Amino acid sequence: MTKPFSVLLLSNILLLSHGIYAQTDSVKIQLKSTSNTIDTLPKSIVWSSEPIKRVFPYKSFIVPAAMIVYGYTATHNNKLNKWNLAARDEIYMERQPSKVGIDNYLQFAPMVAVYGLNAVGIKGKNNFRDRTMIYAMSQLINSALVFPLKTWSAETRPDGTNQFSFPSGHTANAFISAEFLRQEYKDVSPWYGVAGYAVAATTGYLRMYNNKHWLGDVVAGAGFGIMSTKLAYWIYPTIKKKLFKDKDVNTVVIPTYQSGAFGVGMVHQF
Repeated sequence: MTKPFSVLLLSNILLLSHGIYAQTDSVKIQLKSTSNTIDTLPKSIVWSSEPIKRVFPYKSFIVPAAMIVYGYTATHNNKLNKWNLAARDEIYMERQPSKVGIDNYLQFAPMVAVYGLNAVGIKGKNNFRDRTMIYAMSQLINSALVFPLKTWSAETRPDGTNQFSFPSGHTANAFISAEFLRQEYKDVSPWYGVAGYAVAATTGYLRMYNNKHWLGDVVAGAGFGIMSTKLAYWIYPTIKKKLFKDKDVNTVVIPTYQSGAFGVGMVHQF
């Protein structure tokens, strides 16, 4: 091997080894800088920690609770009872209107609207199963509150037919339906809720128009209806986790109670 060639080969080997050491040092520097970086992930995850608890929305129950308190107080307070008498004189006594029966059906109109809107493609908050279960729960809660109270309060109706005047069951059903419609479509348009409440208020007015209830009965009935629906919407997510596992349900049977008679209703999605 000639001397120039040996010198050239030796120089290439030295350059190559220098490049390898340089790359090695660069990698070491990068690893060192990476090791100094603060890890943003937690070192350990406590899988046994309690889930976040749902807070009861007590503020949304203030208005319906106040309506119930007013309605009950109006039957025992002379000053407030004057408003009951004044409303009766204005709506019924001075005009002696002929009775109408549309309030027996109008109370359910907002509920029917929920299913009608979904049928034509205007989707609400919940699917068929969930909204039907929520409505059924609203009715059960309302029945458990309203009808025992009718017996306990023993308030005589304005027309004197019986002592089940307080609170108004028709009005409670109407406001269950109205709040049901509002909850399902409040994210689509607030006007659905406005329309539902207008229909419910008309139902309450017609109960006084037919001389079946005092003003306090109607106000309290509205409070019970709104409260029952709000409670159902708050309770249902917990019940849903226990009853269903993302299974579709097309038919739901709903227990009903109206004017002292128990019944069963069925809703089926085709």
